Amino acid sequence: MDNLRIYCDQFDFSAVQTAFEGEFEADAPLAAEIIFVSADEIRELNAKHRGKDAVTDVLSFPTLDGICGKPIHKADFPYDTDEDGSIFIGSIVICEERAKEQAEEYGHSYNRELHYLVVHGLCHLLGYDHIEEADKAVMRAKEERVLGKMGIGR
Repeated sequence: MDNLRIYCDQFDFSAVQTAFEGEFEADAPLAAEIIFVSADEIRELNAKHRGKDAVTDVLSFPTLDGICGKPIHKADFPYDTDEDGSIFIGSIVICEERAKEQAEEYGHSYNRELHYLVVHGLCHLLGYDHIEEADKAVMRAKEERVLGKMGIGR
């Protein structure tokens, strides 16, 4: 059974799906969607949902609360189940323009930046955050572990 399904029209993120094997416990596959938007669109979303009138690289919109580090049971989320039986965990919105700028700024490939943003977004959908330093360390460790499984380093 695939443990994670990523729906995206523009890119194939099957490597990310595979790399997340063993990173969470669930009794049904999890599903997430990835949407690419313009700088203007992500700025508008950032202002509306976070109160920040600025372009950002990625926004995550989780559908499940209280799942960080806990087993995810389909019975606990009956209204968040897709027609294929997957538990929908949320949406990731990426500004491709900003991702390209960041890849150049950080001196790595666009592919690396894009995969990092997807992994980062998925961690948020799974309940991780980086507001407190201790939580940030846990989230960063998970990101690095998943990226490492794909052979993508910092």
